[in-house]
Amino acid sequence: MGPDPFTPDLLPGWEVARPRGGTPFDGVDMAGFRDRDAMGLDSWVLPQPAVTVVFEFGGDSIGVEQADGSEVLGGLAAGMSPGPTRIRGRRVQCVEVRLSPVTAYSTLGLSPTDREGRVIDLTDLWGRQEQRLREQLAAAPGWEGRFTLLSAFLAERVGSGMPVDPEVAAVWRHIVARRGRVRVNDLAQSCGWSRKRLWSRFGAQIGMTPKRAAMLVRFDRAARGLSAGRDPAEVAAACGYADQSHMHRDVRDFAGITPGALRAPGALSAPGTSTAPGVSGTHDTPGTPGTPGTPAGEHFSKT
Repeated sequence: MGPDPFTPDLLPGWEVARPRGGTPFDGVDMAGFRDRDAMGLDSWVLPQPAVTVVFEFGGDSIGVEQADGSEVLGGLAAGMSPGPTRIRGRRVQCVEVRLSPVTAYSTLGLSPTDREGRVIDLTDLWGRQEQRLREQLAAAPGWEGRFTLLSAFLAERVGSGMPVDPEVAAVWRHIVARRGRVRVNDLAQSCGWSRKRLWSRFGAQIGMTPKRAAMLVRFDRAARGLSAGRDPAEVAAACGYADQSHMHRDVRDFAGITPGALRAPGALSAPGTSTAPGVSGTHDTPGTPGTPGTPAGEHFSKT
């Protein structure tokens, strides 16, 4: 499928950077952000087809509010469906890493059951090593140095755990490549498994059924289209919804808000709202943490 036109503009006041040449890992994207103009970060985290890991290194912390309470974190990991989550910060400087659920399964040492529906404190996940990395990121002279440090940190962890089944990985890649527009009944046949076996293994390793995963990937593209200011009818048609009402139901289901609210400025300005990593033809990057918009290998500020 061709390049995706649904790319919202960057929000003013954010400096954005990406590693030149991308990352050396499959299913991993990373980007750096600096709230240069102290615009502040105050956003809801939307479900999206990637696991998001954020390392804040600017001396501030990120406030995380969920249904069961609030906490202040220096680093966090959010699952594909973290539940109603609001994040806040002032003068945020961070590096965001997005992992496909296939890569996350063999990297984070967490089962989808432990990962989904919550935001995880990275200190609980990696202890002093995570704190030391954030200190090194703060001391590094520039973005390329920070990306080098983070790549070295990830090199010891990416793929170090149990891999997902090849059949599960293939079905996930197919869902993402088709932007969620798949016939779920054909997925089991494509990998040679029974529907029952695929649904069981996919759910255990990815964290949701293939049908739900396809819905999430389609919703993610629709959310980006709406945030880019596209007409809702155009977005619904381009994303394969039967009509606007169908899209409206999916947006309410996943985001808990209306399509109109997603069109508001800054709706996607939070970790956890960007394109799945490793999607051919959609190398979008956040405009603030989590919002698509920066070409790979570029580093700039927008005023």
